[in-house]
Amino acid sequence: MKLLVLAFLATLALSQALVKEEIAAKEYLENLNKELALRTNVDTEAAWAYASNINDENEKKRNENAAELAKFLKEIAADTQKFNWRSYQSEDIKRQFKFLTKLGYAALSESDYKELLETLSSMESNYAKVKVCDFKDAKKCDLALEPEIEEIITKSRNPEELKYYWREFYDKAGTAVRPQFEKYIELNTKAAHLNNFTSGAEVWLDEYEDPTFEKQLEAIFAEIRPLYEQVHGYVRYRLRQHYGNEVVSEKGPLPMHLLGNMWAQQWSDIADIVSPFPDKPLVDVSAEMIKQGYNPLKMFQMGDDFFTSMNLTKLPKDFWDKSIIEKPTDGRDLICHASAWDFYLQDDVRIKQCTTVTQSQFFTVHHELGHIQYFLQYQHLPFVYRTGANPGFHEAVGDVLSLSVSTPKHLEKVGLLKNYKQDEEQRINNLFLTALDKIVFLPFAFTMDKYRWSLFRGEVDKSKWNCAFWKLREEYSGIEPPVVRTEKDFDAPAKYHVSADVEYLRYLVSFIIQFQFYKSACIKAGQYDPKNPELPLDNCDIYGSAAAGKAFQNMLSMGASKPWPDALQAFNGERTMTGKAIAEYFEPLRVWLEAENKKNKVPIGWTASDKCVSS
Repeated sequence: MKLLVLAFLATLALSQALVKEEIAAKEYLENLNKELALRTNVDTEAAWAYASNINDENEKKRNENAAELAKFLKEIAADTQKFNWRSYQSEDIKRQFKFLTKLGYAALSESDYKELLETLSSMESNYAKVKVCDFKDAKKCDLALEPEIEEIITKSRNPEELKYYWREFYDKAGTAVRPQFEKYIELNTKAAHLNNFTSGAEVWLDEYEDPTFEKQLEAIFAEIRPLYEQVHGYVRYRLRQHYGNEVVSEKGPLPMHLLGNMWAQQWSDIADIVSPFPDKPLVDVSAEMIKQGYNPLKMFQMGDDFFTSMNLTKLPKDFWDKSIIEKPTDGRDLICHASAWDFYLQDDVRIKQCTTVTQSQFFTVHHELGHIQYFLQYQHLPFVYRTGANPGFHEAVGDVLSLSVSTPKHLEKVGLLKNYKQDEEQRINNLFLTALDKIVFLPFAFTMDKYRWSLFRGEVDKSKWNCAFWKLREEYSGIEPPVVRTEKDFDAPAKYHVSADVEYLRYLVSFIIQFQFYKSACIKAGQYDPKNPELPLDNCDIYGSAAAGKAFQNMLSMGASKPWPDALQAFNGERTMTGKAIAEYFEPLRVWLEAENKKNKVPIGWTASDKCVSS
């Protein structure tokens, strides 16, 4: 009996000691989160300076600050070892400690970390500085991706001109950085091992807090693939009508330079030659925006108005004072790729975007402001929670707004579309246009990370890296390069996110769950009723809906403080990611496409490509 009493007293003493330690740990976390926010602010300012003005001095400062922050994170990781945090009662405190033990690249040695930063800077800088010569004037060699090359890829219908710019860009943005990319894969793998992961693929997937997540995505993609194949088959059929059989084969992959996008990730810019009903006007308010005197500032003001109409947070003064919303005219090199930035101080949020006055940029503005709204909604949380419920949530929020803003209903509301009456043919046109962005993007997004996962996991021999990339693009998207590529080429880094080490799964997840969010928001706003043909999902505008705004606030304000299924549940009561809402949105188009392709005897699927040769 005496032994039992002694054992009880010892357990009680241990328990009391643990309670005291947990109280101390809570105070430690409060102070640490404040310190992390301040140090990350300094690091982000340096990154902003470099991205806004690429030069050697700014690169040096950015890398020095990043190295200093990495060193501090290592010190924190050592400190956390002193706490028995896995035994604490508070789930919140345990979650914060768990986040703090994720060192990422900071786990590398000081010399390796420095080399990684230099490697990434080199790839990112190369991408940003690519210039090519004019197809029609070989002496003019100052064409940059944004806006000159992209405008040509978007608007030209000359296959030879498109082929020329494609090859020039891929050679300079991709092949040129092969040595750096090899070093990046090596250091990424080393960091993964130091963090007790088998590879960088598992590091990225861990952000989704579900060991079955990769399989779930495969299953969802398998559900969506039949619709993609119908879109693909129809586009190939229409491209053959436009360019002829010699340029586009009947059953082969699509030549990607003809699709209006450098990476064939979205095809909406060729809608003028592939729309189901070409005599029906496509919704494009670009000309009307210019006619009404729109400028980048007005576009951002309208985006701000959309959020405030839903009782969400207004853009703070710092946003307007510190953002870059137009391409500077002082000749500096900068990263024009649109991006939203959180500086981890109260209300210090910014966007860097070389905005032009077009319909697509109008939608991009709303997308980027979705990130900003997320930053503002969770800025009250401890630093470790100031991020999305998972990386895909951050991307999805702005896209929900873009879906709403792109509807004829909203464009009429803001005076950009006038006297527009949508009949069934125009509805199919509009759904098809959306599918050229949303459905087409899904296999592209999947391959961006599937490719890098295979390299991180060591599944592809270095001698076959380039053809492995094109094999995936063919397998999932049914596209091929316009010219034969070999292992002397290296094309994956010609996509910004690959050169810049940005995980891409977030965009795939975003394009799936945004339809879940959108459907739920539309129901809350009284704008969608599956039983009422007068309230279709594809013409729902949530502008002005306080109920939809409240649902967003419930979810966004949680940041990463809970696993993402909890955040999804806070929005609409669901806990799983599903492709059902996408299918519901595009159902009228699916029915039309299947009937039309059958009527025209359009082949569905594609034969193997011969455009990459391993030697």
